[in-house]
Amino acid sequence: MRHRKYTFKIGRTSEHRRSLMANAVCSLIKSGRITTTVAKAKEIRRLTEKMITLGLSGTLHDRRRAIAILHQTDTVAELFSKVAPQYEGRQGGYTRIMRLGQRLGDAAEMCILELIPTTTTPTEAAEAAVSAETKAVETAAPATDADTKA
Repeated sequence: MRHRKYTFKIGRTSEHRRSLMANAVCSLIKSGRITTTVAKAKEIRRLTEKMITLGLSGTLHDRRRAIAILHQTDTVAELFSKVAPQYEGRQGGYTRIMRLGQRLGDAAEMCILELIPTTTTPTEAAEAAVSAETKAVETAAPATDADTKA
C-alpha cells in the first residue's frame, strides 16, 4: 500500500524532474522571483528551503551537497554568500507563493514563487518592538510627587 508516500511526478522521467527542479531553484536564487504553475511551485519551494537551510550552515560538506543537487557552482556560491545570510535566525519559511489565476492556453493554475525579502532579522525586530514599547510606557507614565518637587 502507498499510504503517505508522496512523489512529485507530473508526467516526466526522474532525470527530467531533477533537472527541472534544479534549474527552477537556481532561477529563483538568481532572480528572487519566478512564475510557474502551483504544483511545480510547491515542489520548488520544498527544494529551495532545503538549499537555504544548507546555506545557513555554510560548511564545506553542505556546499558540496548543494552543488550535487543544483549542478551550478556559481549559483551555489551566490546562495551561500548572499541569499542564505539574509535569513540568519529564521526557522524556515523563506519563500512565498502568490496565486495569479489560470493560464489561458491550458487553464493551469499559475502563481509567483518568490523569496521573502528580509530587511531586519527577527532579533532586531523584537528589540525594536521592546524599545518602542518602553518609550510608550515612559511617555504615558504620570508624573509622581518626587518628580514635581525636584
